Amino acid sequence: MEFPLWFTEMSPIMQALVGTLFTWALTALGAAAVFLARHPSRKLMDIMLGFAAGVMIAASFWSLLAPAIEMSENGPLPSYVPALIGFLLGAGFLRLVDMFLPHLHLNLPIEKAEGVKTSWQRSILLVSAITLHNIPEGLAVGVAFGAVAVGLPEASLGAAVALAIGIGIQNFPEGLAVSMPLRREGLSRGKCFWYGQLSGVVEPMAGVLGAALVIIARPILPYALAFAAGAMIFVVVEELIPESQTGGNSDAGTMGAILGFAVMMTLDVALG
Repeated sequence: MEFPLWFTEMSPIMQALVGTLFTWALTALGAAAVFLARHPSRKLMDIMLGFAAGVMIAASFWSLLAPAIEMSENGPLPSYVPALIGFLLGAGFLRLVDMFLPHLHLNLPIEKAEGVKTSWQRSILLVSAITLHNIPEGLAVGVAFGAVAVGLPEASLGAAVALAIGIGIQNFPEGLAVSMPLRREGLSRGKCFWYGQLSGVVEPMAGVLGAALVIIARPILPYALAFAAGAMIFVVVEELIPESQTGGNSDAGTMGAILGFAVMMTLDVALG
């Protein structure tokens, strides 16, 4: 697939910035749905959460773990070791953040807030929860663009773009998942939109950081790819799948996950 010249001539760090600005924009677009008069049904929300989970599972393998294993084939360690270490470190890191960062999962009372005890309002806790899993998403996109700069045949610009598109698509329901509950809490539509898009601001920062790290330290690239995969899988299992299954629409949530997986798999194979 041909990409615009202005994009291909950018530095990888700038490409990562553009890619993650796109994913942030889709988060903001989802949050902007709060300006519509009608709230989406719980069934639709469960489908979209399942869809987001499916996208992240597919991206974790095709865009992150598989390239990490291929890049390690001629290294001093067995090819699966860097991917395994990075994957476990990514999941472990998110677990530590999950333990300490105050946040509240969707559709739960404030008494169920996780992390250290705080006086934060429910609205801030909800935003914190979504922000938590936007960090590995931004990191994944940044590392993918950084991998292209390293010049390894296992990494391609198309694969990095496919990952950014897939993450962006699944960010739409995440933005919606922040703004709509806040509206039910009584906040103004403007504040709901502001908080919703704010949850995605961390993605450009994480993306630029990820790209810069792998360019500076090429040997960490397989570990960095797998780290992002482990962090994303943690988010899927800890939050997205359970939330899509607890609203009485488990079959719809499951089919949403299947559709999301299929979309991301198709994007990665077609563009990568």
